[in-house]
Amino acid sequence: MQSKKQNNIVVSGNEAASLAVRHSGVTAAYAYPGTPSTELMEYIISSESGLGFWCANEKTALEAALGVSFAGGRSFVSMKHVGLNVAADPLMSCANVKINGGIAIVVADDPGMHSSQNEQDTRYLADFAKVPCYDPATVQDAYDMIRDAYELSEQLFKPVIVRMCTRLSHSKGVLQPRDAQPKVTKAPGVATEWNVVPAFAKKGLARALEKHTEAEKLSENSIYNTVNDAKNELGVITTGLAREYFLELEAGLPHLHIGFYPAPSEKIRNFVSKHKKILVLEEGSPYIERFLRGLLPTAQIIQGKMDNTLPLIGELNSDIIKKALGIPVPSTNMDLNFTLSNRPPQLCVGCPHRDTFNIIKDAIAGEDVILNADIGCYSLGALPPYGLPITLEDMGASIPMAKGAAQSGKKTLAIIGDSTFLHSGITGLIDCVNINAPVTVLILDNQTTAMTGGQPQLLPSERLTQIAEGIGVPKEHVIEFNPMPKHHQKNVELLKKEMAYAGVSVLIGKRECIETYKRGLKK
Repeated sequence: MQSKKQNNIVVSGNEAASLAVRHSGVTAAYAYPGTPSTELMEYIISSESGLGFWCANEKTALEAALGVSFAGGRSFVSMKHVGLNVAADPLMSCANVKINGGIAIVVADDPGMHSSQNEQDTRYLADFAKVPCYDPATVQDAYDMIRDAYELSEQLFKPVIVRMCTRLSHSKGVLQPRDAQPKVTKAPGVATEWNVVPAFAKKGLARALEKHTEAEKLSENSIYNTVNDAKNELGVITTGLAREYFLELEAGLPHLHIGFYPAPSEKIRNFVSKHKKILVLEEGSPYIERFLRGLLPTAQIIQGKMDNTLPLIGELNSDIIKKALGIPVPSTNMDLNFTLSNRPPQLCVGCPHRDTFNIIKDAIAGEDVILNADIGCYSLGALPPYGLPITLEDMGASIPMAKGAAQSGKKTLAIIGDSTFLHSGITGLIDCVNINAPVTVLILDNQTTAMTGGQPQLLPSERLTQIAEGIGVPKEHVIEFNPMPKHHQKNVELLKKEMAYAGVSVLIGKRECIETYKRGLKK
């Protein structure tokens, strides 16, 4: 449903997405912070709309949104690409229930891994779940697609994903918003259409597949899938943000752009048939390129990431695309014959983790100890000046990995933050308690979600102790300590003692993040 346009404003992609949510008649919005999506929810919360809520993890965020949808309201969820892995369980199931109030899910991919452990492409999970996916190229697209996503979600009874990328989330552009829509309220859903017991789920799957076929037909005529044809043996296909890099070149080549999925098969087939050579430009994985190549050879030459015409790793840019098109890249007259000094990321001056790492270094000196760390600021302990031999796998992996290493006969230490512990560390600790594994868990409680900008702690610090004890860690082995230099030797002895204990122990280092502390002083 279109509404009256307002005056143009200049905003980032995350701001545009935030505004679209607030204009779409949403009851509630949920998220777990993760760059490059974090600011989106921060904008919603700071707007004082009362819509935005941080959650323990991405799974609980999506499940809360499902509760809103069943009750008859519209809901919103945001996360980064690896967060969608955590939310994959409810995503795959809710794709087959009869969504009631519309659900839009913004997932921010991170090509180039600016702040992530991989370059995962959300289009694959959207395809796997058979849910529609928008792929915006501009801040205007981000706004319009989110608003359209609610109408489509309620038309197809499916959640709808809007896939953004780092460059779009953080860059600014001109946006023309439309009038805000009043809050949407419907009657609650029918329970049997929201129940995945096999007897009901089989009917749900049949309905979902039928709606997926409808989505494929809608894709052929979507305003976000456009063709600008011309006579040339080379045709260019772009997806999402890659379109803007291509349009900057004003190459005048035949051009098919895909901004909505399922991919428009007939439109692609017709476009490809008119050209001898196809260049596919897409941010992330070679999703459309693989779609074109299939399993059998084609008459057309397909170029892209799979034949090394474009790099398989990292972000696209105008120079990369110029080279792929055979357009000369202007040389610079600047003297580049100098070396920039290396500036690796490092912990803030005054960060409590600095003192904790010094405690760890002294406590394990001369010992054969495996250190399993987690996602958070403390991952920087692997870099100078600390250089600790820590593993870092995924959110919440530190404690289960330490358990596995302990069962292999190794002395282990799991290092995890307070927010990450609440996100996905508790279940790993339960596993340890279940077999009384000789694992020491070090919870670095800086009383905030620091790495993503200092979002508030979901539970007060004292609850961490209560949770550990409630799970079954012996009270005498759940110990809080203050990681200050003046307590250094005492803390070293404490850590050595607990690592020597043949069972589960939890040490909680409590000291506020220096940045959130300074912000508190300014209020």
